[in-house]
Amino acid sequence: MIGFRRAAQLVCLLIFAVLLAAAGTGMAGTDLFLRIDPVLVGIAAIAGRVLLWAFLPALAVVISAVLFGRIFCGYICPMGTAIDLSDGCFALQKRPSPPRAISPNFKLYVLAFLIGAAVAGISVVFWAAPLALITRLSGTVIYPVIRLVSDQALTAFYPIADWLDVRSLMFLNIEVRRFAGQFFILFFFAAVFAAVRLSPRFWCRYLCPSGALLAICSKKPLVRRRVGPDCNQCGKCVRNCPMDAIDPQNPETARHDNCIVCKTCERICPEDAIDFSRQTGKRQTENAFFQPISLDRRRLLLSGIGGLGVAAVGMTGLRFVTGEKAEGEVRTPRLIRPPGALPEAKFLAACVRCSQCMTACPTNTLQPVWFAAGALGMFSPAIVPRRKYCDPKCTACGDVCPTGAIQTVSPAQRTWVKTGTAVIYRQRCLAWEYKKSCMVCDEVCPYDAVNFEKKPDLPHPVPHVVEDKCAGCGYCEYYCPVGNDAAIVVTAMNAFRL
Repeated sequence: MIGFRRAAQLVCLLIFAVLLAAAGTGMAGTDLFLRIDPVLVGIAAIAGRVLLWAFLPALAVVISAVLFGRIFCGYICPMGTAIDLSDGCFALQKRPSPPRAISPNFKLYVLAFLIGAAVAGISVVFWAAPLALITRLSGTVIYPVIRLVSDQALTAFYPIADWLDVRSLMFLNIEVRRFAGQFFILFFFAAVFAAVRLSPRFWCRYLCPSGALLAICSKKPLVRRRVGPDCNQCGKCVRNCPMDAIDPQNPETARHDNCIVCKTCERICPEDAIDFSRQTGKRQTENAFFQPISLDRRRLLLSGIGGLGVAAVGMTGLRFVTGEKAEGEVRTPRLIRPPGALPEAKFLAACVRCSQCMTACPTNTLQPVWFAAGALGMFSPAIVPRRKYCDPKCTACGDVCPTGAIQTVSPAQRTWVKTGTAVIYRQRCLAWEYKKSCMVCDEVCPYDAVNFEKKPDLPHPVPHVVEDKCAGCGYCEYYCPVGNDAAIVVTAMNAFRL
């Protein structure tokens, strides 16, 4: 049965990778794995004050925990599979003792913290939701590296392709993607994977909020671990359980809320005394410390209050946006959100920073921001026109957004979506400042929003932006020949967000 589990993990990981690679192609369901994370969609629903039919797959995962225990963690979750793979590569020869200073219930405090912040309308789930984290790693770190290596390999193969006269490979072009913040994400996951030195599946045991929610639902699953009368108390199952779910003092007793149904104990039991079924086996002895979930109400309450406190502090930040036209708000003029993005406060509440939209973006203009939107806006997507323009015909970001932070826009509506307005800095413009002939911005603008006028004191026509026509697509800024900072840039002025 252990072979079946590994096969299931690899198949789910492969499906996850295929769906992520297909993001932006128009294929339906590319955000499926994000929508089955119960904490990710649950926190988004609470913070954004919205409930979508798209969240139903997460409900199925919760029901599965009630019936079969945490099979999602043991068989489906790509984050769990990645941790299992890293544990197999970097684990110590001698299995480390569990860090008893950390309670297995600590993940419940993480969950309470996230819920507390969400009640205040602030989502910080992007720091902990496993599917958001693994999608961010795959989409902004692993995926670009694979494209870079493929491009280099293709370049190295050119002489052979020329010799073999394989023209299709000679003219094949693989665009290399670039993203900001990659090293931070890489170091974060290095710490997650290195935690195997403390205990196997450290993240899943002590930190994962989705695991905490599923643990609450799987205290007594319908199908669970049973120990028969042949058990000789050898303790082999205790030593090999990756989740520390078996009582060291009484191997017949298990924490079903911690068990991920990996069936390692069943496989290695020398007496074949363990099975996972609905059958009534030998009566399980109760252990007040080990049977649980034993919730420390005070700590849970403090965790929830801590989440509310962090939300309150964040809401008093200088760059926190409360409304579209509130007075006294300091906004970053170059912070340009994707087409179809909700108004800023609702956008940040619904956005889970999964980077799915950035992976799907065909022009690679969507990038994660750092503190441009304040601390609560970290890793949220923004258009960087100098990197590349936002195609007026593209709706990929809205199509793959799992929580509705970026609304789905039809092709007919997309043309009218305004993400910002271009502004000309005359002191940098070749025509205005340097008196040279340049009409690039007018030539590339798909909306005909740049007009050239003849001025009596200038030898060549100079550009003006027709603001009512401009949609903020960024073609002009991307193609502007002025080095470093362009002479025409897109700002968030008059962005149309509903």
